[in-house]
Amino acid sequence: MKHTFPSTPRALSAPLGLLAAAALLAALPVHAQKYGIHSPVSPAQRATAQQVAEKGVPLSALAPNAPDQYTVKRGDTLWGISSLFLKSPWRWPELWGMNLQDIRNPHLIYPGQQLYLERNGDRAILRMRGKGDGETGDTVHVSPRTRVDMLGTGPLPALPAHLIEPFLTEPLVVDDDTFERAPRVVAQANQSRVIMAKGDRIYARGPQDAPLLMGPGRPRDFRVFRTATPLKDPITGEILGYEGQYVGRAALMRGESKVEVEEPGAGSPGAAAAQPAAGDNNPAPGQDSEEARTLPVPATLDLVGSKEEIQVGDRLIPEPPRDFRSYVPHAPDMPVDARVVLVHGSAVRFAGQNHIVVINKGLRDGIENGHVLALLSAGPQIVDKTDGARSRIKLPDERNGLVMVFRPFDRVSYALVMQSANESQVGDKLTNPK
Repeated sequence: MKHTFPSTPRALSAPLGLLAAAALLAALPVHAQKYGIHSPVSPAQRATAQQVAEKGVPLSALAPNAPDQYTVKRGDTLWGISSLFLKSPWRWPELWGMNLQDIRNPHLIYPGQQLYLERNGDRAILRMRGKGDGETGDTVHVSPRTRVDMLGTGPLPALPAHLIEPFLTEPLVVDDDTFERAPRVVAQANQSRVIMAKGDRIYARGPQDAPLLMGPGRPRDFRVFRTATPLKDPITGEILGYEGQYVGRAALMRGESKVEVEEPGAGSPGAAAAQPAAGDNNPAPGQDSEEARTLPVPATLDLVGSKEEIQVGDRLIPEPPRDFRSYVPHAPDMPVDARVVLVHGSAVRFAGQNHIVVINKGLRDGIENGHVLALLSAGPQIVDKTDGARSRIKLPDERNGLVMVFRPFDRVSYALVMQSANESQVGDKLTNPK
């Protein structure tokens, strides 16, 4: 789905850093409120972007076979085009003349647009022509558009959509208490079945002090998760968070309530419906068998999606708002010393290109979308056979590839392995690219 809003077209031929500032400035009143993107570009920030745009990158930073021009195609990614022009794809913002400190949401590149590499002395910069979306031309006509889902037919995604899309919506990393206090599935409408799937009705209860209720400001849409898996720091052993296994989605139809029922023998028409479970022939302590008592009634939810069969005991977490992710590859501006915590995949121990890994650094460490990190394989410990004492030595860590962060949480982040010379595993090191 995508939304558009009209704007007077502007013909621009300036460096794309200025295009980014102009387009972003026009679009931000809508984006900023709805998607949490930074405030409008100020005149000072625009001047900074222009200054950077006039600089570009040294010719020595260009890839050996960098083309003079390139027409963007459907299926391209920002990383792929970065690699086409640059030896170090994380220097992409410099080539476009974009100041990341001031402009977090960069230009949007569309299929059909033409990219031109201009060399001036010992520097180079990219410019763009064409309307995009299959059209070409001599100038860029910018009509700002709000794109809800960047992984569709709109502007290029930074990474291959089919690899990261499940991880943009499904994984959840929280502390243990969040899962413990999350509402739990207690039963389903069809008591003859053990498992539940899309289209089924389920019942759930929250903790006593936070029942699952309906009302203004309360969530109506939920994700369903299975037992959380601890994510341990491979160096310290500290638990950095718990990753829930996503199994489906549910919509709240009725909140929790209470009902007064009469015990069998009280003569109430509803007594038969309140029969105790088999073997439970004793009334509650201090309660006569013919007295009425109050029982909790769980909330009612309908399953609107399922990835796996949903079971009693699964947990419900409110559906978060969909983020508007627009980011480009760039190097962190602070030192990073991270480790691989987890390699994603069923029974997967080693990670290669296009695998997803979890690292032990997150938002509180300054990690953000688009950060590119160098992946190092730990040098093994061996016996020095040339030493008469046969002492043990450790070989140096070796550069093994690159990863790009696409979803950071508080203490961990998800990253896609972009390049890999050899397989990586839990405990391997990540540092700033050079």
